[in-house]
Amino acid sequence: MTQRVSSQLEIFQQDAAAPDPWAAFRQVERITVELTQRYKYSLGKVSRFFLELERGRFFATTCGGCGKTFAPPRPLCPRCLQPTKWRQLPGTGMVETWSTLHFSPGSNADVRALTPPYVFAYVLLDGADTLFPHLLKAPPAQARRGLPVQVAYSEGAVSHPIHLMYFLPRDPKEEP
Repeated sequence: MTQRVSSQLEIFQQDAAAPDPWAAFRQVERITVELTQRYKYSLGKVSRFFLELERGRFFATTCGGCGKTFAPPRPLCPRCLQPTKWRQLPGTGMVETWSTLHFSPGSNADVRALTPPYVFAYVLLDGADTLFPHLLKAPPAQARRGLPVQVAYSEGAVSHPIHLMYFLPRDPKEEP
C-alpha cells in the first residue's frame, strides 16, 4: 500500500531460498484498526446516586436491618440481605489510603484528560461505613492518611456519570 495509509505499520517480504511461485503473494501488510462501539447500559438500582450527583448532592444507601451505610450505594445489604434506603451524606470525609498514578489507563475521555501523576484516594465519608474510591484533585505530595476532603462537582460534560464528582482537600477547621 502507499504512504497515504496512516495505519500502515510495516511491509516485509519473506526470503525464499528456492524459487517460489507464491512469492508475489507473500508480501504482507500489517495494520492496526481501532474500533469504536456505542451501546446503552442501565445503571440499574443505583441510578439515583448518579442522578443526584448531577444535582450536586451526594447520596448513599443505609440498611434498615443493621444500620450500615454504603458509599458507593448498594441496593441490598451484603451483611443481612435487607433492601437499603437512600440517604444524603454531607460529602465530607477523610482519606484512609491513596495511590499516586503515574500512568493513565485512558479508559474514557475523562480519564484521558487527567495529567499524571494524579491521586486516587479511598475516602471514609462522614456518615458512611465503607470506603469510597475516587479521584483526589490535589498534588501527590499533599495526599496523606487523615487528610480532610470534600466532594466537589464537575461543571462540564463528562463521559461517565461517576466523573460528575471528585474529592478536594478541605480546611479541617471548616465545618462539614
